[in-house]
Amino acid sequence: MINVLLVGAGGFIGAVARYGIIVGVGKLISPSFPWGVLTANVAGSLLIGILAGIGESRHLFSTEARLFLFIGILGSFTTFSSITNDTMALVRASNYGGALANVALSLILGLTAVAIGYALAKAAT
Repeated sequence: MINVLLVGAGGFIGAVARYGIIVGVGKLISPSFPWGVLTANVAGSLLIGILAGIGESRHLFSTEARLFLFIGILGSFTTFSSITNDTMALVRASNYGGALANVALSLILGLTAVAIGYALAKAAT
């Protein structure tokens, strides 16, 4: 039961942080493209890469900490369902180039951010 509470508590934190990023970026940049979701996903990917690298190198995270951080906070902060929903909204608006760009940028920048975060963490240890 404690594991469920850890994931839930982390999920609350990640979801609220995600909402803040989406709203904040939306106020700064044109709402015609889901820049806020992209920002949250890339930032979350970078964070998970850094934390995974540090965790692996230094054996810092207990099972409970991993549940809270990786599944709870970062799992709700970055979510594939938002990418697919935003992409389908672009398709429904006949913005096929935007839809393709959203998928490509999310995958490429997300993977790149994880790799960079992991490499930074490994280099720092």
